[in-house]
Amino acid sequence: MAKSANQKLKLLYLIKILSEKTDENHCMSAAQLISELAYYDISAERKSIYDDIERLIEFGYDIIYVKSKNNGGYYLAEREFELPELKLLVDAVQASRFITQKKSRELIAKIEKLAGPYDAKKLQRQVLAAGRIKTENESIYYNVDEIHKAMQDNEIISFLYLEWNVNKELKARKEGERYEASPFALTWKDENYYLIAYDNKEEKIKHFRVDKMNKITSLTGQKRKGHEAFDKIDIAEYTNKTFGMFGGEDISVTLLLPENMIGIIIDRFGKDVTIRSKGDGMISARVKVAISNQFYGWLTGLGNKVSVLSPESVRTEYTEYLSEILKQYR
Repeated sequence: MAKSANQKLKLLYLIKILSEKTDENHCMSAAQLISELAYYDISAERKSIYDDIERLIEFGYDIIYVKSKNNGGYYLAEREFELPELKLLVDAVQASRFITQKKSRELIAKIEKLAGPYDAKKLQRQVLAAGRIKTENESIYYNVDEIHKAMQDNEIISFLYLEWNVNKELKARKEGERYEASPFALTWKDENYYLIAYDNKEEKIKHFRVDKMNKITSLTGQKRKGHEAFDKIDIAEYTNKTFGMFGGEDISVTLLLPENMIGIIIDRFGKDVTIRSKGDGMISARVKVAISNQFYGWLTGLGNKVSVLSPESVRTEYTEYLSEILKQYR
């Protein structure tokens, strides 16, 4: 029998079959493997299947043989990712606001291929987050790629920055005027992707939501500015102290709160906060924050058990913030 053009790909198709159609509960006999290979126009005999399996095992594939009269055969045991790991990846993709619904579905479909055929069905049942708010900017993948390239090439980028209007449309800010910035880092915060960059016009470190950036281009030959300013900031500290990624003046604030609420502070600011006992089950926590209405909103959400001890300027500003809200209900 003349060999087909696919015959040289026999080993590749064999591992493809084992990967896509077997697991510890679903084995394939030599006869079944021969039948599957025939689908790809590849001829095989039992002895050649045994030899091929041995070669694949020698190469490093974890192929197990189960001896049984009914459901015996071969299966691919160890995979690059375990099912719990794949579930974590699916959850992360589905939860990410900066990935569109379309891209989420495409990514999850690729993740499913990393599982066995039967575990993939379990991943499909895992996706229960339909209706979650997602970005509508389909160009985010290309934005991230362009930003990384500019950072690697040490170049400035130019882009439009979008915002929603009353017609629920994303329109360019500043009547279409292009922004110019020196990109230094990408960070994920509050389910969104942000670029931390040096604003060349305002001469300071700023951040931009990547899904609201559009038509990004690298300014070839124009080298990044702001290296010294960027070297002075700690990315983790910057994102922790910046509430909702709304910038403001950096201030050390001391809060008074019950001991049983310290977890909220550590979850938000990390373990580097200064904590002191105040007696009667109360503690003080000194944190560094970027003062903004978003910070005051977060503080209000903690209720009347948490108060600002110092500085006095923040106490006064927070009181005024609360007073302005109360005016709306009087």
